[in-house]
Amino acid sequence: MRPRMISLYSGARAARRCACRRAITFDCQSGSGRARPWLVPMKVRMTFTTFSLHERLRRAIVAAGYQHPTPIQAAAIPPALAGRDILGTAQTGTGKTAAFALPLLQRLLTGPREARHTRALVLTPTRELAIQVHDAINQLGLHTNLRAATIFGGVGMAAQERALRGGVEILVACPGRLLDHADRGNLDFRQLSCLVLDEADRMLDMGFLPAVRRIISLLPRERQTMLFSATFAPELHSFVRETLRDPARIDIGLAAPAETVAHMLYPVPHHLKTALLLEVLRGTATDSVLVFTRTKHRANRVSEQLTRAGFQAGVLHANKSQNQREAALTAFRAGATRVLVATDIAARGIDVTTISHVINYDIPDCADAYIHRIGRTGRAERSGEAITFVTTDDRDILRDIERALGEKIATHYVEAFDYTKPAPAHDEFHRDPLPDGRRPARQSAPPRRQSPVRQVAPAQHSAPVARQNDRPRPARSGPRARRAADRSAARGY
Repeated sequence: MRPRMISLYSGARAARRCACRRAITFDCQSGSGRARPWLVPMKVRMTFTTFSLHERLRRAIVAAGYQHPTPIQAAAIPPALAGRDILGTAQTGTGKTAAFALPLLQRLLTGPREARHTRALVLTPTRELAIQVHDAINQLGLHTNLRAATIFGGVGMAAQERALRGGVEILVACPGRLLDHADRGNLDFRQLSCLVLDEADRMLDMGFLPAVRRIISLLPRERQTMLFSATFAPELHSFVRETLRDPARIDIGLAAPAETVAHMLYPVPHHLKTALLLEVLRGTATDSVLVFTRTKHRANRVSEQLTRAGFQAGVLHANKSQNQREAALTAFRAGATRVLVATDIAARGIDVTTISHVINYDIPDCADAYIHRIGRTGRAERSGEAITFVTTDDRDILRDIERALGEKIATHYVEAFDYTKPAPAHDEFHRDPLPDGRRPARQSAPPRRQSPVRQVAPAQHSAPVARQNDRPRPARSGPRARRAADRSAARGY
């Protein structure tokens, strides 16, 4: 009997001009999804009604405005609904969250319900991504009685402990804080039936793999595991073999950026990056702009210079408190802040559909990081632009990025911009080195004004005066004193 095939779609802006798109086939029996060179008419597009989802989930999908599943959703949801483990790789911004959230909610709705036990766990590398996944689960589970909570660092543990004691079916957590709760005995995974590892490649890059392995050792062996990633590093292979059982392998645009993003290179000397950034922002029609820097210090400096130049700019990096990070993201989503300057780690989980441009102030250190960065724009099949400032020192990494893209990136120059301006005597990002790695000594505060001391002749006493602590204490009375006396008598004191 031939396996049933479902035709799915992927494509780029160029493909939209045609009457057909490149099809992706999903084998419903083997659970494999792969690109086919077949062309199919656009009018045959799949809808969410194709999936056998609970009526409550269908209502939430309609309320959320979802009409057609993205390729990763169309390929991953059927085997996930069948209970298969999933190993999914897709470009950032293609709808991976709904691809695991819908099967997860379906499993919890139709399975046996235990009294507020944790039945599903979603692990993410950053707080921002945890909040984004939690919001998506709440949106899709709007008409269910399932309770979800987030667990991440940077905030107090008391509120999280109260949520855990109150009972939640779905936990969205970062590995470090989750282990803190495990050490305190706040977790009960005996009824857990589903584990999701989101952005697994980033967890590997951030060194979370040992923590994730320890968390998995606390979970029941009989469970469904879904692992999603934008790239698939070789180091993940052994982890996948020990964690997933016969997974359905789904590759949608493996290790490639979204095709809705246009790529541009702007060669510039180091000392003119900020001036060029200001010129690009002034001369380009943009919505929201996300600027990436290599370090937290550079992010602070660039944000300060943008604000000084009259731009509404915010900053996001790991040194900011959770309240500061949430405030920066809220202002960016609401449009109160036009430009957000961020580092790689802090920007994971930023899901703002109005981002029209991603500007790499500093080129990323690898092609995978480039794909993750530019995945913040061109989301949900919207168009976006990725601008990268390159210097003469960036040739090697630029070659790797172009190899990942499969094409050369077009070079652009800004007219009337003076690229020959000499470097200033003082670098805007310079920080004086510290001797032997020590911090510079703090400047001592000016001495306080000393009040004149009045000389007093010592008093003449025939005997030393007893201090208050040396005076005998009055005997205690009352029931507590009697009980203490009884205990002392019983011990022979």
